[in-house]
Amino acid sequence: MPRNDIQKQGRILMLPVDCIEPSPYQARTAFDEPEIAALAVSILQNGLLQPISVRRVGLHKYQLVAGERRLRACRLAKLDKVPAILADYDDSESAALGLLENLQRSQLDPFDTARGIKEVIRLWGCTQAEAARRLGLSQPALANKLRLLTLTPEQQQLCTASHLSERHARAALRLPEGRRTAALEKMARDKMSVRQADRLVDQMLAAPNGPSPCRRTIPMVRDVRFFVNTLQHAVDLMTQKGIAATTRCDKHDGCLEYIVRIPVSSDGTAGKVENGAKEEEGEFEVKV
Repeated sequence: MPRNDIQKQGRILMLPVDCIEPSPYQARTAFDEPEIAALAVSILQNGLLQPISVRRVGLHKYQLVAGERRLRACRLAKLDKVPAILADYDDSESAALGLLENLQRSQLDPFDTARGIKEVIRLWGCTQAEAARRLGLSQPALANKLRLLTLTPEQQQLCTASHLSERHARAALRLPEGRRTAALEKMARDKMSVRQADRLVDQMLAAPNGPSPCRRTIPMVRDVRFFVNTLQHAVDLMTQKGIAATTRCDKHDGCLEYIVRIPVSSDGTAGKVENGAKEEEGEFEVKV
C-alpha cells in the first residue's frame, strides 16, 4: 500500500520524550551513530522539521510508529519534548508505515528489509502479490528480498559485517547451501564487485565438488561374469602366442572354481606340447 494510503490524519502534539516507547515492529537493527549525531546537531540548530508519528498505548504512554532516527537524535540533543503526530494506527498499519519510512528515507540493510516485509505479510495475513502491491514493490522484487532469509544467520551476519550488497547475497543463493559461506567469504576478502561475484559463482557451479581429476576412482564390480571374462581373455591371449593353455570352470559349494592349466618347461617358462611330448604342468586356480 502506498504511504499515503496508510498515513492517517492526526493531531500534532508536543509529547515528553520519556513517554514514547520504541516500536516493536522496527525493521532496522543497526543505526549509523555518526549520522544520528549529525542529525542531532541539525535539530538543535533548526528544530525538528518533520514530526514523528506515534499511537497511544496507555494513559500518557505512546508508541513510536515512524521516526526512530529522529527520536534518537532528539534524545541525543537532550530535548524534553518532541512534536508528534498522534493517530489511531493498528498493528499492521504501524509495522507497514515504519517499514515504508525505512525503505523510502534511508538505506536499510537488505536482511532487515526482508524481515520487515515478512512481518507485515504476517500482520496483514495476505499473499506476497498483495503485499507487493501495498508496499509499492514489484512481486519479483519482493520475492527476491524474502529469498535472502534462506541464508543462515551466520551468512547474513557475514554479508552485513562485510558490507556485501543484496545482489552479492543473491549471487551466493545460486549455489548449494553447503558452498555459500565459502563464496561469501571470498567475495568479502577480495572486495568483489557484483559482476565479479557472479563470475565466481559461475565458476563454482561449473566445477562442483567431487573427486580430483588426478585421482583414479576404481568402480566396484559385483557381476562375476566380469572376472570370468577377464580370465578367459588372458587365456585367449596365451593361446594366440602359441601357449597351449586350457581351462575348466566348475561351480560347487557356492563358489565358482576356474582352473587354468598352462604347460611349462623344466626351466619354468611356458611352453608348447608338441609331438606328444610330456611336459610338467602348472596350475592356476581362482575361486570367486
